[in-house]
Amino acid sequence: MARISKSELVKLQKKLKTDAAIGAQFGITRQAVHQLRKKYAIESVIAKNDERNQKILGMYKAGKSGTDISKKFDLSVSQTYRIINEIQKVGKKKPAKKAKK
Repeated sequence: MARISKSELVKLQKKLKTDAAIGAQFGITRQAVHQLRKKYAIESVIAKNDERNQKILGMYKAGKSGTDISKKFDLSVSQTYRIINEIQKVGKKKPAKKAKK
């Protein structure tokens, strides 16, 4: 397995975002990077998406445009609106219908 220190892995994760991208830089698989993260007890970047998505929705509800939000979070405009729509869809789920006797 590649010799990557905990601090180096944290820096790479902030810069490259994905295990696959980090692995490509070191010539190892994304699974090997995942094992290193587990060994060093480093949370996946994906684990922070819920927090980011709530911030995106809050900004949108406060009147910010999708373009402004996408620039702030370094996302595409379409991805920003997909996140907004998915979160709003979850909040509007209809209650299950009762079965007729």
